[in-house]
Amino acid sequence: MHMNNSSDVTSLLSLESFNIPPGWVYPAFILGMFSYCIILFCNLIILLTIGMEKHLHEPMYLLLFNLPINDLIGATALFPALMKEILLDSRSISYTACVIQGFFVHIYAVGSVVILTAMAYDRYLAICCPLRYHAIMTNTRLMKIIILIWIANITMIVVLFLMVLRLPRCRSLISNLYCDNFSLMRLVCTDTSTNNIYGLFITFSLQALSISVVIYTYLQILFTCLNNKLSDAKGKAIQTCGTHLVSFVILEVTGVLPILAYRIEGFSPHAKKILSVFVLIFPPTLNPIIYGLRTKEIRSKIPLFFIRQMTLI
Repeated sequence: MHMNNSSDVTSLLSLESFNIPPGWVYPAFILGMFSYCIILFCNLIILLTIGMEKHLHEPMYLLLFNLPINDLIGATALFPALMKEILLDSRSISYTACVIQGFFVHIYAVGSVVILTAMAYDRYLAICCPLRYHAIMTNTRLMKIIILIWIANITMIVVLFLMVLRLPRCRSLISNLYCDNFSLMRLVCTDTSTNNIYGLFITFSLQALSISVVIYTYLQILFTCLNNKLSDAKGKAIQTCGTHLVSFVILEVTGVLPILAYRIEGFSPHAKKILSVFVLIFPPTLNPIIYGLRTKEIRSKIPLFFIRQMTLI
């Protein structure tokens, strides 16, 4: 009897309400669509520029190529569903659709951390070991790193979601604006300690590895710059590392803010909901702008890309 009730309750899930006043529904929808279009446009420009410009087929840019792909996954997991819910005032979602959305949200989250960590290691090799860089970062090794990034990412998240899918459910309210592993776990009415341990293990392992690699590589880069008498080398190092560091800080801040907010008693529930979507909005919006404007090689190639497309028309 319990399993039947569980099935009935969770076949269609309810999402937390936006509580948008009637007069603000269309402006909110337009703002959301505009944000999504900006994300699509900027990230696709970076992808196409790197993909079609042979001069950018170097390890640094080929690693960077994965960042807009990952950002598009995260934004697409959020925005279309969000826009439908705002416009139609539909606060229901099927369990299958919820699992799919949560899966890609977590693919994006893990992918962001791992890709930026790999990019930090690449900058370290390029600046601290310039004579050995091309011998170490061969095309074969680079492809192995990229494939490993995606295989490790997908494997971790598949295991995470298989662990929650095996558990019986007896609730139907998703306590968030979108679906994620934490929200799906709250639908379960049984012991979830194994899931919690695995989730915390992934989170802390990735964060510890990523932050350790970034701190170590940037300290080494700083020492190299201080010991290097050539101002041009220093300038290039600061430029290429600065863009990466800004992206990494934005990701970490937008990821940590909602975690802190949910642990502060008395924090506005509405503010918590808003903070929870920051990590899916700001990095995908700002990353292509930061790399497009701050990286000279990409900035100089984007106009050429547009000119080439115009001549083809």
